[in-house]
Amino acid sequence: QVHLVESGGGLVQAGGSLRLSCAASGRTFSSYAMAWFRQAPGKEREFVAAISWTWIPNTYYADSVKGRFTISRDNAMNTMYLQMNNLKPEDTAIYYCSVDSRLRRAVLSPNSYDYNYWGQGTQVTVSS
Repeated sequence: QVHLVESGGGLVQAGGSLRLSCAASGRTFSSYAMAWFRQAPGKEREFVAAISWTWIPNTYYADSVKGRFTISRDNAMNTMYLQMNNLKPEDTAIYYCSVDSRLRRAVLSPNSYDYNYWGQGTQVTVSS
């Protein structure tokens, strides 16, 4: 059975940093793209960043986090990361990691319906 477990969330002041981790178990995802999404209270889940399965990974970021967040992965550890710098109060949300439903998708997708495995989420709260 597949499990994705996020960790690293917490409370941080504006301008601070956090590093989220997503540990996968139950299968290997080295041939699948992976992504981070987030959901703030009262809002729909939104795309944050995605990383490809390729040997030299491609990355794709939402405009709202570009230049502040960095997505990466360690296939040997079956783990994905999200380094978040210069955090803002509007980054407050539950952050979810996910795995693409399609093997070796050619183009990274920002659509949640293209991802079929999800973690339980980790809360990130940024105070002003």
